[in-house]
Amino acid sequence: MPQETTLTAGPPVVPRWSGAQYLLLRNVWVHKGHGPWTMALYSIFEPILYLLAIGVGIGRLVGDIEGVDVGYAAFVAPGLLATAVMNSALHETMESAFVKFTFDRFYRSVLSTPVSLTGVVVGEVAWSVLRGLISGAGFLLVITVFGLVSWPWALLSLAGTVLVAFAFGGAGLAVTTWIKAWHDFQWVQLVLLPMFLFATTFYPVTVYPGPVQVAVELLPLYHAIQLLRSCALGDLGPDLWVSVAYLTVMGVLGLVVARWRWARILLH
Repeated sequence: MPQETTLTAGPPVVPRWSGAQYLLLRNVWVHKGHGPWTMALYSIFEPILYLLAIGVGIGRLVGDIEGVDVGYAAFVAPGLLATAVMNSALHETMESAFVKFTFDRFYRSVLSTPVSLTGVVVGEVAWSVLRGLISGAGFLLVITVFGLVSWPWALLSLAGTVLVAFAFGGAGLAVTTWIKAWHDFQWVQLVLLPMFLFATTFYPVTVYPGPVQVAVELLPLYHAIQLLRSCALGDLGPDLWVSVAYLTVMGVLGLVVARWRWARILLH
């Protein structure tokens, strides 16, 4: 009589991104007491002040600007939208991630569960995208009420905020791996503040001389502003797709570097 063969089941195959959805749900649950519109209000308060003070207030004194075919407030609003989305995404993958790692020991605890390291990285970036989307929705609602963007283009701009949040969320989670103490965030602000001021938030890139234009066009916030400004104003030219490609590559590289760096920190 033939001898029966006993098959021993091996460990289940778990996707590399396992647990990303659970980390995302955990972050949503932790912040559920604030509510989406409360989070949006916190994120857009400062940009709205800039819009009122500069876009509306100073805009009355500026008049027509060469290369700008719309009112000054309508030109500035998408730049402030991009800034609000960037700040929301970076907050979740930088300051918040730093606290989770340094003080809460959160990530080491999570890795003792079936959640994989890739799941942690993907889940945190997904949460930053959701936060950016909430901030973008709140800001878009305000500028639409102000009449600075029409509803069809507002919906297209809302889709653009997802890509902007993804790009900065991935980059922020990667950069956080080099942050050792709170004072290191001053270096981050040293980069973000000049980028906010010079990346065409308040005026077109054509005001700069040629070599400076090239430098400005390399800034990630410049491409975020170009994407959302093109969407908000309905200017869907070839430059839009350059910004889409730039931000997509930035987000993917951020994920790859973040996965590599967090593996060195958490698994050794």
